[in-house]
Amino acid sequence: MQDAAGTEELALRAAGGDPTALDELLQRVRPEVVRRCGRFLPCREDAEEAAQDVLLQVARKITTFEGRSRFSTWLYTVVANCARQKYRELKRRAVEQPVPVDAAQQVDPRTTSVIAGSRVDLLEALERLEREHPHLVAPLVYRDICQLEYVEVAERIGIPLGTLKSRLHEARRQVRPWLADAS
Repeated sequence: MQDAAGTEELALRAAGGDPTALDELLQRVRPEVVRRCGRFLPCREDAEEAAQDVLLQVARKITTFEGRSRFSTWLYTVVANCARQKYRELKRRAVEQPVPVDAAQQVDPRTTSVIAGSRVDLLEALERLEREHPHLVAPLVYRDICQLEYVEVAERIGIPLGTLKSRLHEARRQVRPWLADAS
């Protein structure tokens, strides 16, 4: 993120109740939030919608940011949660209101983005991991998707570094075959 020290200062001021700092903070982090949401959601519109949810959550919950960890760590937690929630919502909506498929608008698998497909596969794998091994989801999301440092992830989750590495190894081991089956 641009000017990390400035962003940290803005976050602390916003957490203290400064509305001008909050406005500036939201404006500053928006591009990064959209980019990070795009790592989860293959459709740009869905990523932008999730980003709006993130910014709304940041505005609502900024007072819970205490500055014990970096603001970026706190923000990526919100991003991960909102993007995954958006995916669940989209999945639920698709089940509740199936759209009839028009043959003329059907997607040609030869031209479909491999990246988009792999993101959907990853989200499906995360859903399955959450059902079967919920304690393994956060390490995988924070380290492999949000790309936080090991120490930041351990701090965020509240577990020792060795435990984090063990859980991350196990999460990757669990998810690997599910992703291989999807491709």
